Amino acid sequence: MNDERHVELNVTGMTCAACSNRIEKVLNKMDNVEASVNLTTEKASINFDGGLVDVGDLTSKIENLGYGVEMEHAEFDITGMTCAACSNRIEKVLNKQEGVSSATVNLATENAVIEYNPNVLSEKDLIGRVEKLGYGAEPKRSAEDKVDAKDRQLNRLKIKLIISALLSVPLLITMLDHLFGIQLPSLLMNPWFQLAIATPVQFIIGWQFYEGAYKNLKSGSANMDVLVAMGTSAAYFYSVYETGVWATDPTHSPHLYFETSALIITLILFGKYLEHNAKSRTTTAISKLLDMQAKQARVIKEGKEAMIPVEDVVVGDRIIVKPGEKIPVDGQVVRGRTSVDESMITGESIPIEKEVENGVVGSTLNVNGTIEFEATRVGKDTALASIVKVVEEAQGRKAPIQRMADVISGYFVPIVVGIAVLTFLVWYILVQPGNFEPALIASIAVLVIACPCALGLATPTSIMVGTGKGAENGILFKGGEHLEKTHSLDVIIMDKTGTITKGKPEVTDFSGDDEVLALLAAAEKGSEHPLAEAIVAHATERGIDIPEMDDFTAIPGHGIEATVEGRKVLVGTRKLMTDNDIADDNITEEMTQYEYDGKTAMIVAVDGEIKGIVAVMDTVKESAAEAIRQLQEDGLEVVMLTGDNTRTAEAIGRSVGIDQVIAEVLPEQKAEQVKRFQEAGRTVAMVGDGINDAPALATADIGIAIGTGTEVAIEAADITILGGELTLIPKAVRLSHKTIRNIKQNLFWAFAYNSAGIPIAALGLLAPWVAGAAMAFSSVSVVTNSLRLKRVKI
Repeated sequence: MNDERHVELNVTGMTCAACSNRIEKVLNKMDNVEASVNLTTEKASINFDGGLVDVGDLTSKIENLGYGVEMEHAEFDITGMTCAACSNRIEKVLNKQEGVSSATVNLATENAVIEYNPNVLSEKDLIGRVEKLGYGAEPKRSAEDKVDAKDRQLNRLKIKLIISALLSVPLLITMLDHLFGIQLPSLLMNPWFQLAIATPVQFIIGWQFYEGAYKNLKSGSANMDVLVAMGTSAAYFYSVYETGVWATDPTHSPHLYFETSALIITLILFGKYLEHNAKSRTTTAISKLLDMQAKQARVIKEGKEAMIPVEDVVVGDRIIVKPGEKIPVDGQVVRGRTSVDESMITGESIPIEKEVENGVVGSTLNVNGTIEFEATRVGKDTALASIVKVVEEAQGRKAPIQRMADVISGYFVPIVVGIAVLTFLVWYILVQPGNFEPALIASIAVLVIACPCALGLATPTSIMVGTGKGAENGILFKGGEHLEKTHSLDVIIMDKTGTITKGKPEVTDFSGDDEVLALLAAAEKGSEHPLAEAIVAHATERGIDIPEMDDFTAIPGHGIEATVEGRKVLVGTRKLMTDNDIADDNITEEMTQYEYDGKTAMIVAVDGEIKGIVAVMDTVKESAAEAIRQLQEDGLEVVMLTGDNTRTAEAIGRSVGIDQVIAEVLPEQKAEQVKRFQEAGRTVAMVGDGINDAPALATADIGIAIGTGTEVAIEAADITILGGELTLIPKAVRLSHKTIRNIKQNLFWAFAYNSAGIPIAALGLLAPWVAGAAMAFSSVSVVTNSLRLKRVKI
């Protein structure tokens, strides 16, 4: 081997010696590869020729066999990026790094997300690679620290802008002489004075452009800094030359462009300030979520109450929360009773009653009672922390639509430099032969106006605002790709239980009196069946005193028999009544109607005589029919998928306006039903809440989990709807449509701006300082257009 290297890969999915032997055999068939795979340690130890094979080839070979290679996930905050060329350069280099599976660098969020092999390189190696390119990198800070850092950065930029503006104003005034021949004080027109105030702007305020240009050129790339440094330097140094000629020959009338270089830097800084200020507002969703956090907790320590920072709370701590206070962390009530406003999690404005053994969520508001609870999840494990993490990750991940802009931006700067050189030559040789100044001015204008910032910001800023808007409304997109894909949906498949319905049976009809209800509830108290619990709960809500039961017998498949206060109570089916010689002729029509409506109807008999019918069903959520109507109005086909019997399923479907009902489907068959629609060329979303929905959620093009459901379903989904408010589903679809439309607007104007601006500058119709203002305006306009999403109605 010419370039002998060694690597160890952590292999997942091996179950027996046949697996390890298979991987080892296939790897050893590769040219210049010697591999040994250990089943016990789950490692592949490989020697290979780095000139012919790389780690990516080895990883792909293992994955093609159906196994996995374990990777680490790292996130870094990147500093020093000024335009899309920067983020593209870093991303390209990282993806070429041996051991890196994937790397995504986002200009708007200024972060990098990297999947890498820890056996090949470390986080320190990745940071070093970024720093070698001339940028800064550090492990991702907390959302709070990042917000504070952005504020500090904005303040520093503001100070630099003010100083630059103060120094540039006198130079701006000199333009009155150039443009209109207005007589100005001799001091302002003195070349030495102009040189004195232009130099700090060029080399102190504008040093960041030189530094960025040097680092990029050193690493073999070019970005916005290169264009600005070249353009302003050309204007500045030509003016220095003219000043030198004037100093040696007082009769020479110098043509100075100090105002051009200084104004370009000032205007670009002004644009950057507006851009950073606007970008900071795209992350207000995270800031609002962070503001919801309680700062302190009243913890019981050694029998006494003590206020401690919420960061110091640990699992198992007993915490007291008084009326009007925020619940600091997630936990379970151990003493007291209250109502809690959980609208920030569920979207439900009505406070929810909490008592012993009920769970409470950190950052929600305790309304009217004092409770004591035990902390079960703290710090990054709380529900709010999970929501913040989802929003951050979504804002940091690229949407597929961004790839086109990234590819163009990568080639943009070198092409612009070429156009600028060509512009100079055409003007100097053909348009005004031998005339240096107009050729220089035209080429400077080309360099300055062609910044690719607008292209780089077009997609990520819209994604940031869109995902933030969703989070504020209780819709969590797990990534920009999911936000984009949602707009192309044409079928929404919805699970029934816990999604369309509440997932908890309730008594809907009872034809007996209070005395019969008391006997019925007493009899059902002995049963653990969900229907029995619904009947007892109904009697309790009605204020019925439930007597003690003397005897209880469950009759599987038919009902129950009980003795209450010496009276024989039967509850169940017609068969149970027939077996006990009780005639049910008079209730047949009523029973049939209940069953047609999808309800479970039970006959109640006392001492051998029918006294009433109780009907129980899993009731439909109040928002279900409205949500389905909105989805259908938006042109989406809505399908209900359930394991329940056909009659009940069709009754529920009729009640909410769904015509297509697929019933009696086993949990493992739900994913197959999703595939059936996909094979017909449809783009499918699956909405569910239970563990049995997870395969279907993962199979669907977009999985939508109801936030009141299980963590497994939420983990498998691409979108999470906080709480059970189904009208958030059509809102999510509409938000996707509006975000994609906003991105397309941004891309159109960014392309149109550069397409129109470069030819106008090349024709000499654009003064360089005007080009600088226009360049700054293009980036600001893109971010401002993205911010419009915050105000759209969904």
